[in-house]
Amino acid sequence: MRLRLFVLLIFAIWAGAGPALAEKRVALVMGNSAYKNVARLANPANDAALVGGMFRKAGFDSVDIKLDLNGSEMRRALRDFGGKARDAGVAVVYYAGHGIELDGVNYLIPTDATLETDSDVLDETIALDRALFAVEPAKQLRLIILDACRDNPFAKTMKRTIASRAIGRGLAKVEPTSPNTMIAFAAKAGSTASDGDSKNSPFASALVERLPTPGLDLGKAFRFVRDDVLKSTGNKQEPFVYGSLGGDDVALVPAKPVAAPGPQANPDSEIRRDYELALQLGTRDVWTAFLNRYPSGFYTDLAKAQLNRISAEDARAAAAEKARLAEEEKAKLAAERVKKAEQEKAAAAAKAAEDARIAAEKAKQIEEAKAAAAEQRRKDAEAAAKALADKQAAEKALAEKIASEKAAAELAAKEKRDAEQKVAALAPAQSAPSLSPLETAKLVQSELRRVGCLAVAADGDWNASSQRSLTLFNQYAGTKLDPKLASFEALDMIKSKPGRVCPLVCNRGFKADGDTCVKIACRAGYRVNDDNECEKVQDKKPVATREDAKKRDTERKQTEAAPAKPQSSGQIVCSGTGGICRPVRPGCRLKQKGSSNLEVCN
Repeated sequence: MRLRLFVLLIFAIWAGAGPALAEKRVALVMGNSAYKNVARLANPANDAALVGGMFRKAGFDSVDIKLDLNGSEMRRALRDFGGKARDAGVAVVYYAGHGIELDGVNYLIPTDATLETDSDVLDETIALDRALFAVEPAKQLRLIILDACRDNPFAKTMKRTIASRAIGRGLAKVEPTSPNTMIAFAAKAGSTASDGDSKNSPFASALVERLPTPGLDLGKAFRFVRDDVLKSTGNKQEPFVYGSLGGDDVALVPAKPVAAPGPQANPDSEIRRDYELALQLGTRDVWTAFLNRYPSGFYTDLAKAQLNRISAEDARAAAAEKARLAEEEKAKLAAERVKKAEQEKAAAAAKAAEDARIAAEKAKQIEEAKAAAAEQRRKDAEAAAKALADKQAAEKALAEKIASEKAAAELAAKEKRDAEQKVAALAPAQSAPSLSPLETAKLVQSELRRVGCLAVAADGDWNASSQRSLTLFNQYAGTKLDPKLASFEALDMIKSKPGRVCPLVCNRGFKADGDTCVKIACRAGYRVNDDNECEKVQDKKPVATREDAKKRDTERKQTEAAPAKPQSSGQIVCSGTGGICRPVRPGCRLKQKGSSNLEVCN
């Protein structure tokens, strides 16, 4: 834990070098790990400390880190943060812990929640809308970051008061109604997030890697976060962002201004900062971490001296504890009136322990003196380095001032020469050439053809067509020349245009290609429509015509005029001998003869 604090403090010192934003930036960071009624979460407290340090490094004016909050503490934190957001340009709320979705509404779960029934959600949790309400007063950006999409243990034991009530897996999709508001989920709506195998979740690790990038737009930063989390989780977890920002880029950390090259940075400045930070903490773990990071050098020797001093102090404390225990044992033996030999043995042990304590105390004093001497040498070396850096900075500032004054003098001389050249170039044009009106009109017409405003040939006749061409030139060049007169002013103005001024207008079936019109070629099955675009030719459906109806009438009349084919009469004739009966053949009939019928055919 001490080593973690050491790293976070170094992180905060590096953040102090970043430029401040014009708008005030505030952040509220909440991490709930120690839940009272379900299993403890390992990462949220670590994630909150990591993200809070990131905001401090980004130069936020106010960063409140709150850990393991109950319901009343979460409400108070959001209420106090809403007051800070009233005069802020950027307001951010980060929450890591358990969350739950009930009937499409998302809730943040405090550490003291029990949630025995679904109706307890409304009383024991904090609605996500409460966090949105807290960041609402911010003027430039309102951001909510939720690492609360974990598999919710409350939902497994919660009793439903209504069987049809929906309790979702993960959190529900949210669409902010306020402009410049973004809500970032650690996992897409309806899915759960992973805590990972390290002390920080994949989402929190990606946030602190991407969001502090100077000048990086927030939308693009979250897309980088998404890619990092997908990669680290094997495409099992996909962060998602709801809401949108305006057209301008919004960066959490503004781009660093390009500074003029200054005196060469001291290569030991970073080591010195780490050494001073370790000196403030003064623990064995911190000095061990410092030596692991910087195994050699001037400050390494100082750190070893400090570590020896701590070892001496630990030895002294152990000897003092041993002497105290020996004295207690001696008193116990004396109280119980043990034998004289045992008392003498205990006294000797106590004396040996006291001697050891005195020796350890002397060793501690020696080590402290060595550490003080080493610290004094460090301060002397830093003072000398600072004096050298100040001298170099003063010399560079003087050189830059001389160079700036020389550049300003050269620029003034150049501007003076340019002005004289412009005056010399304009002087010969003061007197108009002696040309006839016909020649002047022809020259103006030629220039109008060059800039694409006149289609006919230049003939010197300043007619209505030429006047319309000059009017068209005024329209597209933004000039106010008199179209009724072909003047030298118009000629000079048109000559000043290096290329086409009036747009090229092509007939139907042609399109502009540079300064010429080319025919539009459509592929097979397409044709040019009225909008000068290729469209597919529709297949024509067959339509009945008068000729088809006349043909049908003729065929029907021929069929009706043809003689009818012989048909069976439906009568039956039977033979008298065999008793076999059959139908009368077509074209035949029965005729009675005596007591029997006879088949008669035509």
